[in-house]
Amino acid sequence: MVRAIRGAITVENNDRDEILSATVEMLKKMIEENNLKIEDMISIIFTLTPDLNAVFPAVAAREMGIVDVPLMCMSEIDIEGALPKCVRIMLYINSEKSLKEIKHVYLRKATVLRPDLLEK
Repeated sequence: MVRAIRGAITVENNDRDEILSATVEMLKKMIEENNLKIEDMISIIFTLTPDLNAVFPAVAAREMGIVDVPLMCMSEIDIEGALPKCVRIMLYINSEKSLKEIKHVYLRKATVLRPDLLEK
């Protein structure tokens, strides 16, 4: 089955190294929490809020060794009052896990996006 895993993380600055570091942190957590291998991955979509444009977050995935998986970067819609300085990921995978078994990852200030997923 095809499943999708969502992730989001915030950064403090529109800085290349900070965006890449945060993207690596989030991807590693998504992979760890869902016990993934690169072979499980179908594709990854990265989005950045409009206030972030210092680097493509896909660079972080490539630097992690995710080189044969299709990657795409896009800009989020500029909605007034939306969470700023946020990197989001939609990771498509092949998996036999049920929807309830998928672990989505929201880190730093991005936890406000899905408070229902916070571990209690």
